Amino acid sequence: MARELTTVVEGIHFGEGPRWHDRRLWFSDFYAHTVYSVGENGGDLRAELELDDQPSGLGWMPDGSLLVVSMTRQQVWRRWPDGRLELHADLSDLAGFWCNDMAVDAQGRAYVGNFGFDLDRALTEKGPEWVQANGAKTQLALVEPDGSVSSAAGEERFFFPNGTVITPDGKTLIVAETLAGQLTALDIGTDGTLANRRIWADTAPRLPDGICLDAEGAVWIANALAPACVRYGEGGEVLDIVETGELNCYACMLGGADGRTLFMVVAPTSHRDAASSAKNGEILACKVDVARAGRP
Repeated sequence: MARELTTVVEGIHFGEGPRWHDRRLWFSDFYAHTVYSVGENGGDLRAELELDDQPSGLGWMPDGSLLVVSMTRQQVWRRWPDGRLELHADLSDLAGFWCNDMAVDAQGRAYVGNFGFDLDRALTEKGPEWVQANGAKTQLALVEPDGSVSSAAGEERFFFPNGTVITPDGKTLIVAETLAGQLTALDIGTDGTLANRRIWADTAPRLPDGICLDAEGAVWIANALAPACVRYGEGGEVLDIVETGELNCYACMLGGADGRTLFMVVAPTSHRDAASSAKNGEILACKVDVARAGRP
């Protein structure tokens, strides 16, 4: 189904972690080292936070504190409501390589993914077939509200854990295992730990990057290999596709005043050399039928 796309933001390096919060769309730009927010229709772009690293996943604590993933330092930083910026968690003992996306639950617990290995280097030196067969799997981090860190799912390993959502009842977490080409669901225990791992949807050959959840329980995925954002039902049925022109789609978020605006973060490539050298990234938007749900 063809939809009318509008451009909300243009001239960014590489956007990540779009979040609808306080009537605005928030997002990170890796290579501008900045977290931004913008109005629903693209007006009033604001630099909300500058970080001495590449910012990635975003989320909020119950007290309104902003959490930001610091990618290459493998950390999470916290900006308190009074403006203080402090180190919240150090993930370096758990992450296999750079950290990426994050979801924060109603209690302030954060689930943070990481690459597991140097993806760009492996793609350049070994190629995509080698990466698919030999890329290292890694743990998903659980960051408690006090900043302590553990493996969210014990000894379980994930193949590039990336975009993550939590269902409205707080009982299920769905994570995009990008290089496995699948969405993986796990039960959330009362202590925040994860168990009962199962495949929620096989998305291959599409590789899910950022994801978001809607009120019918379907998941939109940004397909990192193509200019498309795709809606899946549990079990893997493709329910809808939004094409994003010539630029690949790397993250998505439902928001807007009615929750039915699908924001899509797009760019020509995710390779760090190309993305850091030019501002060719954009954020597009269109209307969809079903509103957002769950977290983020």
